[in-house]
Amino acid sequence: MVGLTRRHFVVGGAALFSAPLAGQGIAAPSSRREMWDVWDQQVTPADYDPASSNPWGVHPRFLPVRVEAKSGLIPGDIHVDAVARYLYHIEPDGRTAMRYGVAIARGNLYEPGVYNIRYKRKWPTWTPTAAMIERDPELYAPHKDGMDAGPKNPLGSRALYLYVGNRDTYLRIHGSPEPRSIGGRASSGCVRMIMAHINDLYPSVEPGKTAYLYPPEDRIGG
Repeated sequence: MVGLTRRHFVVGGAALFSAPLAGQGIAAPSSRREMWDVWDQQVTPADYDPASSNPWGVHPRFLPVRVEAKSGLIPGDIHVDAVARYLYHIEPDGRTAMRYGVAIARGNLYEPGVYNIRYKRKWPTWTPTAAMIERDPELYAPHKDGMDAGPKNPLGSRALYLYVGNRDTYLRIHGSPEPRSIGGRASSGCVRMIMAHINDLYPSVEPGKTAYLYPPEDRIGG
């Protein structure tokens, strides 16, 4: 048997262990499960009634309401009307839908398309993309290593993750700590909802369903 000299050990050890782990020493952003109920209470108005509670001061048309659905739509799917700023979730009977007010992305950051809702998360963590940091470094660079979950997190209380095939688009349908943005164009690509509203929607959304994001007013041909 060939003995291992100290040199063998040092060289072999370097070959095996020389590269430090990416992000070593930097704690990953976390979501404290024991705080979820507390945070839900913080973002839900007292005596909350989805149809009438409006401490956010949004236009009343953006409050949740059940509406008639067009025939032929698949139960469980989501449709985002980017012009009217509405999200529709088709109910199990296929004849009705719950409608919610939303905000969409500013400028050309909104991406119409057909997406798969791959998964969903309660009180998600958030990390800005490299493109977001490059586009607006003063706003996003301080959070390049991610942000813990909580009422001030940009993804808010719930998030639906949109994919095309196996590709994460980094587009989300999510709650927002800026409820007064609802009805406008404010995000960096995502669809925003009031947190109390997406909390209501969340249990009814099944991963694997489809989200249709329709073009906004400036992309509809005349």
